[in-house]
Amino acid sequence: MDVKTPLEMLYRWETTKPDAVFLRQPVDGVFHELTWQQAADQVRRIASALIAQNFEQGSHIAIFSKNCAEWFIADLAIMMAGHVSVPIYATAGQETIRYIINHSHCSAVFIGKLDDTQHQCAAIPDDVVRFAFPYGDIPARYRWHELLQQPPMGSSPVPSTDDVMSIIYTSGSTGNPKGVINTFGAYGWSCQTLATHLDASQEDRLLSYLPLAHITERVYVEGASLYIGCNVSFVESLDTFVDDLKAVAPTLFISVPRLWTRFQMGVLAKIPPHKLNRLLSIPVVKNIVAKKIRKQLGFENVRIFGSGSAPISPATLHWYQKIGVHICEGWGMSENNGLGTLSYPFRADKVGSIGKAYDGLNLRISDEGEIQLQGPCVMTEYYLEPEKTAETFTPDGWLKTGDKGEIDQDGYVRITGRLKDIFKTAKGKYVTPVPIEALLMENPLIEQVCVTGSNLKQPVALLVLTPEAKTHNASHINASLERTLKQVNSRLESHAVLDHMVVVHDSWSAENGLLTPTLKVKRHLVEARYQTLLHQEHTAAVVFQ
Repeated sequence: MDVKTPLEMLYRWETTKPDAVFLRQPVDGVFHELTWQQAADQVRRIASALIAQNFEQGSHIAIFSKNCAEWFIADLAIMMAGHVSVPIYATAGQETIRYIINHSHCSAVFIGKLDDTQHQCAAIPDDVVRFAFPYGDIPARYRWHELLQQPPMGSSPVPSTDDVMSIIYTSGSTGNPKGVINTFGAYGWSCQTLATHLDASQEDRLLSYLPLAHITERVYVEGASLYIGCNVSFVESLDTFVDDLKAVAPTLFISVPRLWTRFQMGVLAKIPPHKLNRLLSIPVVKNIVAKKIRKQLGFENVRIFGSGSAPISPATLHWYQKIGVHICEGWGMSENNGLGTLSYPFRADKVGSIGKAYDGLNLRISDEGEIQLQGPCVMTEYYLEPEKTAETFTPDGWLKTGDKGEIDQDGYVRITGRLKDIFKTAKGKYVTPVPIEALLMENPLIEQVCVTGSNLKQPVALLVLTPEAKTHNASHINASLERTLKQVNSRLESHAVLDHMVVVHDSWSAENGLLTPTLKVKRHLVEARYQTLLHQEHTAAVVFQ
């Protein structure tokens, strides 16, 4: 494959379709559009502004913002100026911000939309040059409009595929985040492979709202737009998400399990499950009802739905299938550019699997059951951490993913757990929590779950209920959870049977540190928070904190 860099793709569209819309940024409810030529002009001006700073070639420059058009422009400008981007999650706390900037030796940072701007920016060292996106009162030396006063860069540099494009810090459920070194070649190969596999066209429309600091959004949305040549719209805020989604009417849409559950709960809050099931069972009515629901969700034009970042319950996928939303699961990680497997085209008989490996990738299962990967998308190393790099590769050069899995006769992969999540009970039995959690999540009242049991006689499930559960009375909730516990336990081996469930008051979020920015549970922190509760004796099947 003749791998192109993101800059080469920008140059292509700047030349061949200069007046077509590339970026659509909502401001005060109105979408402001930038054509490919206008966006490229801004990239060239920001690149000139960076060159004027006389940073050493290959300097590291952070991007610290929620998704917006300026995020894309800054990213491409950093490339064009010959530097390396370092994305930081917009939800990051001071400790993480400080660690990433110091560890990566950032010379500068672009700052944009944040929830707690002053507090978060206080973690940025004084000697790091700050550039501000045009949103609110951001403490910075240079404003966006000032940077755009620079004359546009006249040349069109093309980096080597071996050059470092970005350092992507993993969201890490344990310990400090690791900096994945991402080359132009690995990123370009991933984006081109994805665009080919999806058979996407320049008429497709994307919506960018999952964190751009995460590799999935960076490849599947930013990268896809550049390598397909289609437009991308952004979400103005959490409050406007639903309206923005409907206004954009995307044709390709990806989300994460927790949000898929939220969308589902929103529908069920308006139509009780028994009524919806009855309507969907009537052939003449089914298609009308399903189409109406898809339209209300903003999905009427979507042709490909995707889910990733964490396991999603097969029951959730089957529920969406009933309303004509065929969600294709995908799997990947920062270390392989988010490109591992994809279950596309959708196959109902493969629900619960993460699909097949992309063409050009080799995948195998080790003797320990670990999924291992080899291919052009795999990272070169972790930044400044040779020991961790060595631990992540096998002696023969395969990436150790840490996920346990199995492959069926058709090449479809099913994840059976996470090696580091396996715990040992007080009886000396090993338990894999992920499959048990997937079974529990079939109850629509449950939004978050963490099965734990290290040094306990039997495993215990910690639960967070959905906001919609508050509309039900306590006896209904208790009865529903007891039924789920009984059903799940009937499917487990004796050593994995849950002793009881504990419903906790507080929600788990990235803000309170119990979820990663990609909404994965930080098990060790959740377990630590409820340590006393976990070791208490309970006679009831369902315990409310």
